[in-house]
Amino acid sequence: MTRYYENTSFTFEEPENWTLNHVLRHYAASQPDATLLKTPEEGLQWTYAEMLGSAERIAGALVTEGGQYGDRVIIMAFNSSRFVRTWFGTALAGMAEVPINTSYEGEFLRHQVVTVGARWAVIDDVFAERWVAVAEHARGVEKFWVIDTGRGSEAVQLLRSHGWQAEQWEALEEGPVLDLPTPKAQDLGAIFFTSGTTGPSKGVAMPHSHLYFFAQEVVNLTQLTNVDTYLTTTPLFHGNAQFMAVYPALVAGATAAVRPKFSASKWIDHIRESGATVTNFVGVMMDFAWKQPERPDDLDNPLRAVYAAPTASTIVEQFKRRYGVESFVDAFGLTETGAPILSPYGVDRPPGAAGLQAKGWFDIRLVDPETDREVPVGEVGELVVRPVRPWTCSMGYYGMPEKTLEAWRNLWFHTGDALKRDEQGWYYFVDRYKDALRRRGENISSYEVEQAILSHPAVAECAVIGVPADVEAGEDEVLAAIVASEPVDPAEVLQWCDGKLPPFVIPRFVRVLDALPKTPSEKVRKAVLREDGITADAFDRSGAPAR
Repeated sequence: MTRYYENTSFTFEEPENWTLNHVLRHYAASQPDATLLKTPEEGLQWTYAEMLGSAERIAGALVTEGGQYGDRVIIMAFNSSRFVRTWFGTALAGMAEVPINTSYEGEFLRHQVVTVGARWAVIDDVFAERWVAVAEHARGVEKFWVIDTGRGSEAVQLLRSHGWQAEQWEALEEGPVLDLPTPKAQDLGAIFFTSGTTGPSKGVAMPHSHLYFFAQEVVNLTQLTNVDTYLTTTPLFHGNAQFMAVYPALVAGATAAVRPKFSASKWIDHIRESGATVTNFVGVMMDFAWKQPERPDDLDNPLRAVYAAPTASTIVEQFKRRYGVESFVDAFGLTETGAPILSPYGVDRPPGAAGLQAKGWFDIRLVDPETDREVPVGEVGELVVRPVRPWTCSMGYYGMPEKTLEAWRNLWFHTGDALKRDEQGWYYFVDRYKDALRRRGENISSYEVEQAILSHPAVAECAVIGVPADVEAGEDEVLAAIVASEPVDPAEVLQWCDGKLPPFVIPRFVRVLDALPKTPSEKVRKAVLREDGITADAFDRSGAPAR
């Protein structure tokens, strides 16, 4: 019998109320003195009433300056309370937030600035020089507000000397409280850019209701309530921190704790210091935390639930016992769609399963990527998605209509992700289609190979790719590029895979690198590794001489 994810309730039932504006005002009235935001490194915290007051003044300043409903406001800043307050103020003003990766400069920055056509920007002072470097492409920005991290006055003067208006960020909080139009749920709320691993990054246009809906999914997924504190250590320019951590806390009337960055060695200390009952991991963060030396007081923490995407199934039970975690949950989705696949809270999953279809929220299929015809249960297919409710998916790629049409072929959003489903309805991520491998007539998931290698205690990061075979019709050989936390013998890493992977899946080649090539948003650039191919320093377990 096919199972589905059933917890599809809404904290705010009426779709027209699916806006940050409505949710913030609701809790500022019903629990004004409850803590909404903690930023421990700043030594600050904000109640719901205080956050509303700050956001109203920022909205008033933007409008008084000449901002209009629907304007785009760029935020390029490290995690701080001022980032969150700017985001909330932008929403109250009926403008669209555009968070930009703090690693971006040059062509990456130019592309996003030109694409969104923003009139306003809030940046940390250390990024002023990067904007000056792309000044000829950024003249549409009329004014900057600069967050002072030690060079505020200098940055303001630099921007002014290049023809822009600029002020310290604090001027935003001096705006008047105005009677502003209430944003509509279907209007543009934010533009989040994809990582651009295969081409120029695409700006995902997200209506207010899409942002709310994503947050609501996480509230249900983690069973978040107003007594919880949700800790995020990922960058606020990513959706993982915004609409999968801070916004869910807001929807639940809970507290969000925001720290500047993830630290594996300090992770459990940050949990305790923040009073966090819920947190999230992305990528290898779970593995990094697990590999820290055990402490006698590991169990002494308030943590209840962890949203780990993906959940490292080989260590999850040990992790729960070591830290006293009640439940690990997972989901599979994209910025463009939300999460159509979620794991029920407290329910044991088959190893490697991401979750079940949220049937009341999404239609999904696994299809042949060449024909768009559905594949049988148990076979690998591309995940295609469409929403059941209006305005709960992206409006398309901002300023890139051809990319929007390409993604929504046959009226289904094509994710580019290869998944499979079992008879009970559990979905399993196999690979990105562009990363899938085929060796000796067998399909191989690079993701599954990477997870096995990452379980080695000395392996910090891993990327698995296919390289050309040296025999006719051999298709691919498998190469693993690893970053080690201590000296490691490649042969021993491959021996570690014995019994964990089928023999034909175990890599032939291993490269030990100081760092993996990545995009500014920390996605591994496998295309670079493929271009490098089999290098002279690659270990070959067959014993053949390097090519």
